[in-house]
Amino acid sequence: MTTTEMPAVHECTVSGCSYNHDGCHAFAITVGGDNGSADCGTFVPLNTKGGLDRVVAQVGACSRADCRHNSSLECTASSVRVGPGEAGHSANCLTYTK
Repeated sequence: MTTTEMPAVHECTVSGCSYNHDGCHAFAITVGGDNGSADCGTFVPLNTKGGLDRVVAQVGACSRADCRHNSSLECTASSVRVGPGEAGHSANCLTYTK
């Protein structure tokens, strides 16, 4: 898998993330979590907006081995959606499927 084959972050609706301004501006996100949800480990809750000038976000790594899209800790989904999670989780991979 090359960087051009990595799944894109198709949508992010987390308004409190510094990387999200009209789309995710991180080069790559990391999906993790061991609490029953797939947390976006790249979530940064600052007032400063950061990241790249253009939207190119993709999934760099996923440690949720129990996700059906995970193969050898790489995401095989065609794209992912990130949004607010339940129970106080600020940013979750909404494409996560156990």
